[in-house]
Amino acid sequence: MKHKHLIALCLVLAVSVCSCSTYSKKENESEISISDDAYKEQYEKACTTPFGKYPELVTYSLGKMTGANNSNMPEGDTYENNAYTRYLKGFLNIQNDNAFEVSDDDGYDDVLDMAIANNNLPDIMVVSDLKTLEKLVKLDMIEDLTDIYKNCASDKIKEIYNSYGDVIFNNVTFSDKLMALPETNIEDGPNLLWLRKDWMDKLGVEEPKTLEEALKIVKSFVECDPGENGEGNTVGLVCDANLTGDRGYSSEYQMDIVFANNNSYPKQWIYNSKGEVVYGSVQKEAKATLKKLHQMYEDNILDNQFLLRTTTNIIELIDQGECGSFFGPWWTPNNPLMQAMQKDPEADWQPYVISTDGTGTLSYHSQNPSYKYVAVRKGYEHPEIAAKIISTLFDYVRYEDKDANELVAYYQQNVDPSARPIAINIDYSDALSRCYENLTNALDGTKAPSELELLEYSYYQSCQSYLAATKKKEKVTAEDWAAYMSRINACSLINKANTKKVDSLFFGTTETMQSEWWQLEKMEKKAYLEIVTGVKPIEYFDEFVKEWNEKGGLTITKEVSKIVKKRVVSHP
Repeated sequence: MKHKHLIALCLVLAVSVCSCSTYSKKENESEISISDDAYKEQYEKACTTPFGKYPELVTYSLGKMTGANNSNMPEGDTYENNAYTRYLKGFLNIQNDNAFEVSDDDGYDDVLDMAIANNNLPDIMVVSDLKTLEKLVKLDMIEDLTDIYKNCASDKIKEIYNSYGDVIFNNVTFSDKLMALPETNIEDGPNLLWLRKDWMDKLGVEEPKTLEEALKIVKSFVECDPGENGEGNTVGLVCDANLTGDRGYSSEYQMDIVFANNNSYPKQWIYNSKGEVVYGSVQKEAKATLKKLHQMYEDNILDNQFLLRTTTNIIELIDQGECGSFFGPWWTPNNPLMQAMQKDPEADWQPYVISTDGTGTLSYHSQNPSYKYVAVRKGYEHPEIAAKIISTLFDYVRYEDKDANELVAYYQQNVDPSARPIAINIDYSDALSRCYENLTNALDGTKAPSELELLEYSYYQSCQSYLAATKKKEKVTAEDWAAYMSRINACSLINKANTKKVDSLFFGTTETMQSEWWQLEKMEKKAYLEIVTGVKPIEYFDEFVKEWNEKGGLTITKEVSKIVKKRVVSHP
């Protein structure tokens, strides 16, 4: 077909960003018609602009990071044929052909590592950790996206990235080259304590404001069995075996708030009171918290089986009403509580702000602004597709297209974002507070619903449905409940809370980290868990710190401190 031949010719002769902006006639090109010229112009525009549509279908192989339960997509939808892929095909004329489909929990990183080892990368992939991205750069396996970003990232996308400051590009800039497009981690704020309010009412206890008040409630859940599970069958605070979030990241079922109660921030590179860069896990404040956690473990306030629990096991405990307490972020109603609500509509889960200093202030560490990364295989003819997908899904769809009804339905059905071809999110750093303000204004009539962007409008409709059903005392859907509980109820608490953010300073890998960090992390986890469970006494912490420093920790601390002091990255 003549058009396909023109594409091939463009690719061979190209010297521009996307390998298709120059064009030479064939020897017998005199027969080229106006439609061929128009075709060439459209093709070149598609290669060099955020929203230009390809004149013919462009297929790209994809390393697909999937979600649980088929990402909660409607029956019949797949990772190659769903609302997102159909939209991208209609708007840009692109289609993913998945090289592999694996969830983050089931070994996506392992499959990607294998593809790297076999030099068989998909055209576009999500890289979920910085160490792997650094390896890809070192092996010269991925494209420089500096010019791609300039040409094919929309102005809105650039504005969103800029809302994070220079730090957003720290992890993806190598020798002044932009080697990946970062996912943005919106500022989630502090974790909340989620409790069964119906159990609290049954026991006649008031809502907690401090950690000690919260622990008393959890203990009463375990000992008084308001869920009627039978003596000894109600579990205390469920907890992930990692105890706390990773560097610059926190999630559900972790003890970050307990540590923050002692001004401790494990796994984070932070400033101490003297302004020195230190590693939170080896500070004296962490020792005091481990002592506290051990006492919670002894008192059965902390789930005594937490070492054996998987995330699936924890969710089952919550769903089945065997647990009435855990720490989690504002989005907890979407996962796992929406499922719990479906199983037991009478389970009244509510969030609470827990002060970490006794005066009402809630402290928490900041997040890594870029946690996952979109990379493109070196040599792929259309590296611009990565930026075009991001621009389309996180700019055009959200802010321009008011008729993307199928995507609105996805949001309302709580389809997981992992259904997107590129399983990431791009949004303003303060997106949470922006959305809360816009939603509350729309709900109280001070803002027209038509002014909401697509995602906000879908939440508005769900919140309206929730309020209407509640007012009429009708059955509330789990989806509407989750939208209101997360976007209004939980966000209201965070918005009104007196919070203090402690900066997490470094998320990369130093020279010594490359060879020693995995051993230090293993040593840290083992020491922490042995102290919490009583295998080792609290005094063992000092021995652990001494060994940590001797086996590379002190050298790494000096390296990180040097990087933090000198690090300055400009926007591409």
